[in-house]
Amino acid sequence: MSGADAAGYTDVIQMRQGRRNLRDIQDLLEGLKRTPNVLSEFVKTIPEGKMDLRRGEGFWTIAEHVSHLAQVQPVILERFQRFMNEDHPEFVPFIPGSCKSAPVLPPRLDMTAALDQFARYRNKELLLLEGADDMTWQKTGAHPEYEYYSLFILTRHVLMHDYWHMYRMEELWLTRDAYLTRLE
Repeated sequence: MSGADAAGYTDVIQMRQGRRNLRDIQDLLEGLKRTPNVLSEFVKTIPEGKMDLRRGEGFWTIAEHVSHLAQVQPVILERFQRFMNEDHPEFVPFIPGSCKSAPVLPPRLDMTAALDQFARYRNKELLLLEGADDMTWQKTGAHPEYEYYSLFILTRHVLMHDYWHMYRMEELWLTRDAYLTRLE
């Protein structure tokens, strides 16, 4: 995309985000608020014997997905704080396996501790987001993975990230081998 095209694209996105934010922010916050309970109740339904089952090479276990959701929350909170405190924050991708602080396989936490950590950090994130004014919600940042990045997009991304991992956990638990999605 050329510089002029990118600038035009950004203008259109900002215009749409401005209209959309008014309707969607509360929905996103409500979704984020409900996720700890959804995750906790979901994990309680999974048989203990399935939590550490590795379904194939390169697959995370269900327990590793839960652990990852808990362990990534400090990174997410820090990103939200940067949007609150900086005019145009610049981010570095969080890619499992890219450094010591982001191992390929997340260390397995005790499930109760992981769920508690997830809920604790989510409450901190929500307090921060619920206090954001309109100008803060309109802030943009730079992220090398994305053409456009904002507090609104980060918030939506976090919600989708949570539910993607929960979907994957359910898939690892219930899907027959022949139908299991292979991520490569």
